[in-house]
Amino acid sequence: MGATVDWLRTTTPGLLVLCGLSIAILLLAIIRIKLEPFIALLLTSLALALAAGLPVSKIVGTPMKSGDSLLETGFGGILGHIAVIIGLGTVLGAILERSGGADVLTDRLLRAFGERGAPVAMGLLGLIFGIPLFFDIGIFVLAPLVYVAAKRGGGSLVRYAMPMVGGLSMTHAFLPPHPGPVSLGGLLGVSLGWLILMGFVCGIPGFIAAGIVWGSWIGNRVKVEVPAEFLVAEPAGDGPGTTTATAVRPPPSVALIGGIIGIPLVLILGATFGSQLLQANSQPLEVLTFLGTPAVALLIAVLTAFYVLGLRRGQTVQELSTLTAESLRPVGMLLLVVGAGAFFGKVISATGIGSALAQTMSAAGLPVIVLAYIISCGLRIAQGSATVAIVTTGGIVAPLVVGHDYSQMALALIAMSIAAGSIVLSHVNDGGFWIISKFFNLTVKQTLQTWTVLETVLSVVSFAVAATLFAFVA
Repeated sequence: MGATVDWLRTTTPGLLVLCGLSIAILLLAIIRIKLEPFIALLLTSLALALAAGLPVSKIVGTPMKSGDSLLETGFGGILGHIAVIIGLGTVLGAILERSGGADVLTDRLLRAFGERGAPVAMGLLGLIFGIPLFFDIGIFVLAPLVYVAAKRGGGSLVRYAMPMVGGLSMTHAFLPPHPGPVSLGGLLGVSLGWLILMGFVCGIPGFIAAGIVWGSWIGNRVKVEVPAEFLVAEPAGDGPGTTTATAVRPPPSVALIGGIIGIPLVLILGATFGSQLLQANSQPLEVLTFLGTPAVALLIAVLTAFYVLGLRRGQTVQELSTLTAESLRPVGMLLLVVGAGAFFGKVISATGIGSALAQTMSAAGLPVIVLAYIISCGLRIAQGSATVAIVTTGGIVAPLVVGHDYSQMALALIAMSIAAGSIVLSHVNDGGFWIISKFFNLTVKQTLQTWTVLETVLSVVSFAVAATLFAFVA
């Protein structure tokens, strides 16, 4: 018995078995037993940590100190990043929707592409806004537009959501200024220009295959309605035949709505490029960094929307406060589930499975671009975070490319293979999996059928393009 326990806790095959069992139990608890995902994630994470032999003090801390425990850092690490952003993004979406702005913008896109081209319109929305916005921020900002498009089009929410998140995922994995690709530039010694160029070359075919083709196909087969609570209800009038001050006004223009949505994009881009062009610690850079912090940028956008779309159109501060409270009601459970998912990924990472798997694969003697993809895939599946998979794989692969005199294009293609591997098979240990599930009203089974497959198609197609080009230029 003791030998078996040691094998499970100290060997790569044993850790793989332990990790696989925990994921299987989690899926069984959620899909078959119908246990609430937050509870199931919490129980499974604690059970895995204990089974892997992690010290109790590392799992939950001590009675005197728990701030550096896996439980608190797992929850706090992601919630500290997304809680404020989710809240502000939700409020911004609510005021855009209540004012009719989301409806106007979505209507313009759908008229431009037609009902049959709705997935393309949503995909381009994600692709364009995904360049300056992090993946999760993009979902928080754009999800209300997807709700409106699905409500107006009358089709499944999946048909509109998958192309949009496919665009966001592609830009997050393959293009600077996102942290993964930027890190690969430094680790592999490749310029951001080549990363951007090869990111588009490898990522666009994957986006078309996963976001447009797969998203449209699966959207016609997985039927998901837009819940009423996802759309903020219109305020009631004072009585029969009466209207509010905002109801008699025409809807805002597309230019105005685009300008409000563009506020956080411009501010975040300003901070990103400012850090590259301005002197460190200079006052202009400090200003740009402050204004370009996602939470601050979104707050500015929310305040602007409150004035331009609310107060200036006849709403009172009290009405705006009521709107804010209504829009934030569904956020609580979403935050708990995402935090528990991050805790699960943190526990898996702490077991050592990621590093053990990477060391085993690096000795396999495969071509460097294939090896880079496989290691990145293994790390992604094992611990959930795309960025962690990219940075860890980059550190492992960097010494392997030294002395081979690879061109900048070849190095960029190796970087793209790492990026492609980092998004494969998103599942229950990935915080993004739970964000997709909760924001688009998907069960765990439906999320696996739609989002997990989308990520895998995006990964495989993009890697195939990178490997094919590498064969010609290496």
